[in-house]
Amino acid sequence: MVADAIRLDGKVVIITGGAGGIGSATARLMAARGARVAIADIMEDAARKVAAGLPGAIAIHLDLEDQTSIEAMIAETVAHYGQLDVLHNNAALLGPDIAQADNDVESMSTALWDRTFAVNVRGTMIGCRAALPHLRKTRGNIVNTVSNLALQGHMIQAAYSSSKAAIIQMTRAIAASHGIHGIRCNAVAPGMTMTSALRDAFPPVLRKAVEDETLRDQLGEPEDIAEAAAFLASHAARNITGQVLVADGGCASHVPGISQFRSFFSGEHA
Repeated sequence: MVADAIRLDGKVVIITGGAGGIGSATARLMAARGARVAIADIMEDAARKVAAGLPGAIAIHLDLEDQTSIEAMIAETVAHYGQLDVLHNNAALLGPDIAQADNDVESMSTALWDRTFAVNVRGTMIGCRAALPHLRKTRGNIVNTVSNLALQGHMIQAAYSSSKAAIIQMTRAIAASHGIHGIRCNAVAPGMTMTSALRDAFPPVLRKAVEDETLRDQLGEPEDIAEAAAFLASHAARNITGQVLVADGGCASHVPGISQFRSFFSGEHA
């Protein structure tokens, strides 16, 4: 039954960036569905707070720029629980200062570009590499958080979107090379999601511009992305691998300027 297939009873899940808006929502949902969750984050105190509210959860310090830290995250989780079933690579280099500096390529700082790829791409690769031997034992899976910006061009966030596009290709590569071992690898691509970090980074006028292009009547919430990630991690998605599930409220699915068409045909132009 579908209700049983989406359960995660007995599964051990690592969620990187688990103290953030989407990460913490995903941790709560997966724990509610029976998973034992390791909350991995550079914000150690915040990770402990999230873990404290979830049965059987632990908090782990994670620095995605540090290979030793990433490998220790995998080792500590397996040592604590005895297994690993799901690695959810959700962490990324974000924040208001980063968002403001990450614009077009002509104005791009080499240091920002290199750091974005070091955290988002290199860090994700090292985590996957360290997790794969354990996932082979459990026939587990990997869920990577990317972005709808990895599938579309934009005038800002050139480094972030390029790094997420690289993770999409990494997702396909892992799915192709490790499917024979029973390991699935997928990605979820959120659009603009109403987290506290988003509210800090984007002015209301820009949020409104995206909301107008959303086919729903509002921007997505962290819980919407959590549902997509939890589905991909579950047995209900057993026949899905090497795929990108776009969870952006339909922003990437339509022709440009749909908000103007919506206004025209509703009579608002008169």
